[in-house]
Amino acid sequence: MLSRTADHLFWMARYMERAENTARMLDINLEGSLLPQTPEQEAHAQRSVLRISELEEMFDARHPGSHAREDMLHFMVADARNASSIFSCLQATRENARAVRGTLTTEGWETINFTWLEFNLRLSNHELETSPDALFEWVKYRSNLCRGVMLGTALRDDAFFFMQLGAYLERADNTARILDVRFAHAPPNSREAARQLEDFYYWTSILSSVSALEIYRKVYRDVVTPARVVELLILNEQMPRSLIASLDGVCETLAKLRTDASKQCERFAGKLRADVLYADIRQILEAGVHAWLMQFLRRVDELGQLVMHTFLMLPIA
Repeated sequence: MLSRTADHLFWMARYMERAENTARMLDINLEGSLLPQTPEQEAHAQRSVLRISELEEMFDARHPGSHAREDMLHFMVADARNASSIFSCLQATRENARAVRGTLTTEGWETINFTWLEFNLRLSNHELETSPDALFEWVKYRSNLCRGVMLGTALRDDAFFFMQLGAYLERADNTARILDVRFAHAPPNSREAARQLEDFYYWTSILSSVSALEIYRKVYRDVVTPARVVELLILNEQMPRSLIASLDGVCETLAKLRTDASKQCERFAGKLRADVLYADIRQILEAGVHAWLMQFLRRVDELGQLVMHTFLMLPIA
């Protein structure tokens, strides 16, 4: 397969997954805003969303001194100048799909194209201002629909595997970010970290945001506890959005795309998977969840760079 075609397919899948996970992260923030909290706590929660997405400086440049939730939501959802907004992600998904229109099935292309057109219609109807929760649910639904159409109609060839690889890498990155929203800049063993660990409603919303609340109840059959939530989303191989399940998908897909030049990339992915698979949840909690997740995110980013260098003929940044 031409590296340019592979690149479009890889990023098409990543951007769709990123749009979905941004909606999931904002949904957590929206649910948290309904709980009793001080203005300082509300402002901190909003800054955490920006900080964990590495968009704090850009937001401050666009909205100097603003702590308004409406400004943050517009920036993360509808701002065309923010390359990580849902608007920009869906636009990039559509443009990458259009560039390889002949490689996609008709159903796949039409689903992606309609998603982009419908999203713009919903923004013009002010759904972000009137019903942001409904908009986030719609984004998650359309992402799941696009994924299902591809799974149900695409030939299992290299094109399909590059889409899978992009989705798995993005999911690993974003699940870690969603899990880390409240831990950002809270020192290990601090009173603030302890308060976050004890926030029952927050952890329940985390599970709901990644469609894992029912899975949690089936696995543990008990009340929601922070340690078990962290364990489920990091170490449970049967949880489809967990870090280890995402890395399983990455390693399996890399094996199907194997070339003479891909050994280093496969080795790096395999070592990262092994480190997560054999991690001890007690050590993660004692050392600090935020520090562990930040190290994981750095390694996932490095893996993404290796994938692009190995398969997409791009230099390592």
